Amino acid sequence: MIVLSSDNMRIAKELDMVVFRNRLKEFAVKIGMGLVNQTKLITAASELSRNMLRYAGEGTVLIEIVNGQRQNGVRVTFSDKGPGIPDIDQAMKDGFSTGKSLGLGLPGARRLVNEFDIKSTVGKGTTITITKWKNG
Repeated sequence: MIVLSSDNMRIAKELDMVVFRNRLKEFAVKIGMGLVNQTKLITAASELSRNMLRYAGEGTVLIEIVNGQRQNGVRVTFSDKGPGIPDIDQAMKDGFSTGKSLGLGLPGARRLVNEFDIKSTVGKGTTITITKWKNG
């Protein structure tokens, strides 16, 4: 995969999430992603950035336009140094939540994108990478 363009942002407060969502939309529009796929990408990314802010307090987001074998897409990597996720398999089940939410976060975000990768170490943090292809 080839990275064509990128932007790195810090998420430390609610306002940062608004700026991030707007920047993400710019990237999606730049590659000609349709409105439905833009909405799926932004919804998934909003949920993941909200989780990062809620559980880790802050983190960074890397937005990239990537070129796959057949089309362009937007890849977003969320990284934090929070408490980590002790049981990723359980966290990826529908209805699971450690907070006071509906538990739609991680599995819901996974369903909205084409690629979803999560790595987490308790006490060190979590990194989640999602990719939404232009026509996916």
